[in-house]
Amino acid sequence: MQQLSGQDALFLYGEMDNAPMHIGSVLIYDPATAPGGLVRFRDILRTFRERSARSPVFTRRLVPVPFDIDYPFWSDAEDPDIEFHVRHIALPRPGDWRQFCIQIARIHARALDRAHPLWEAYVIEGLDNVEGLPPGSFALFLKIHHAAIDGASGVDIVAALHDLEAQPESGERSGPQPRARRDAGSELDVLRLLGRSLIRQPMGVLEMLGRSVPAWLRVREGLRERRLRSLGPKEHTRFNGRISPHRVFGAIGMSLREVGEIRDSVPGATVNDVMLAVVSGALRRYLTDKGELPPKSLVAGAPVNVREDAELGAGGNRVSMMSIALRTDVDEPLERLRLVHEEAVASKAYIHAVGARLLTDWSNRMPARIAALGFRAASATGLLGSGRPLFNTIVTNVPGAQVPLYMAGARLLRAYGVGPCLDSMGLFQVVTSYAGQIAISFQCCRDMMPDPGFYEQCLSASFEELLAAVRGQPRKAPAHTPRRRVAKRRLP
Repeated sequence: MQQLSGQDALFLYGEMDNAPMHIGSVLIYDPATAPGGLVRFRDILRTFRERSARSPVFTRRLVPVPFDIDYPFWSDAEDPDIEFHVRHIALPRPGDWRQFCIQIARIHARALDRAHPLWEAYVIEGLDNVEGLPPGSFALFLKIHHAAIDGASGVDIVAALHDLEAQPESGERSGPQPRARRDAGSELDVLRLLGRSLIRQPMGVLEMLGRSVPAWLRVREGLRERRLRSLGPKEHTRFNGRISPHRVFGAIGMSLREVGEIRDSVPGATVNDVMLAVVSGALRRYLTDKGELPPKSLVAGAPVNVREDAELGAGGNRVSMMSIALRTDVDEPLERLRLVHEEAVASKAYIHAVGARLLTDWSNRMPARIAALGFRAASATGLLGSGRPLFNTIVTNVPGAQVPLYMAGARLLRAYGVGPCLDSMGLFQVVTSYAGQIAISFQCCRDMMPDPGFYEQCLSASFEELLAAVRGQPRKAPAHTPRRRVAKRRLP
């Protein structure tokens, strides 16, 4: 048995009716590479049965602690009921992109059943009128509770379901190897492990205090003269109030080569800096169209993976958070990219001075139940959505494989990420790279963003604006761009 960390438990305890706490992947496949050019639902069921032993996420269940005096445990005892977890649906005709996004949003808005291992997968057919997809393409939407994984461990789970060839030879399948099955723990096992945990907690807090004092002294010394814009009070936008239970989903795709061209225009910039600049330009366009662009810069929260080598493949959450000013107050696209890069460098220096792992360890020492109750009370009273937000949006980067992947013989064409929305942070954006492509997908409260197709257009226009600036081409439109003039960028 394995006990949830404090960070994992926060995702579990903080789940509310309007805010399910799962993340996931939206994967689109071409079955033409499969034997006979066809993938049947039973082929996908067989893949999950064969691969479920490769990750504990697929089999372990939650075991509560008596009287909730400590974090619950994971128990890995039974084989999952694959036919319960993997569902099969189809889009109604005509089966276009907007219908697909609506279906993803509706599925994403539903919480997972805690009586079973905390994951679900939906096979979605009928994508016949999605632009750029070959006939017969299908999608897989994999949902997993955030208490079980973060973005980095989610990549490992996707790898476990895929091969590097359409028809790999026996014994040459890629991905993690099957792990040893452990017996379910008894109530006595839970109490024994609980006793050890409670004994260690006071010593752990003392250790954290000892590590924190010198860290904060380093912050004062190293950052006294370079104060981050992102550390001050944040602007309040339409995305920073109380969320409804309903969601929207959308995504655009770009060429990784073209993103690299933009990156090279600013010395030291990274691909992630470019993606943040694309998001910045899109938010600037969207809020300007609504007459709601704040005069000060919006700020993004950017999760940072802090896993150590010994924790690779362990599942759960090992993340800290960077705070990066998006410089939405700057109109010129390349200047905005340059300033976003500077903000990212300064934020990394701040995280390094504090110690990214230290921030994560403190979250694991917090009484998660008390913190969650406080979070729920603030949400119920409206305090969470009415005050200054911690961040205006979350932008997370999930790097994927740069070689083609196959599931049940079908080639993976596109990959998008899905994340949770929270009160005060109703817009979650995921950057996903795969096989020479890079995509930005987003999830938002439907009340906050009733027009997700327009935000897709804003993302596309922001990227095209950056690319045109790098190539010395004139800007095609001002920051305030009427919707009818923004062409939707085709997904690669």
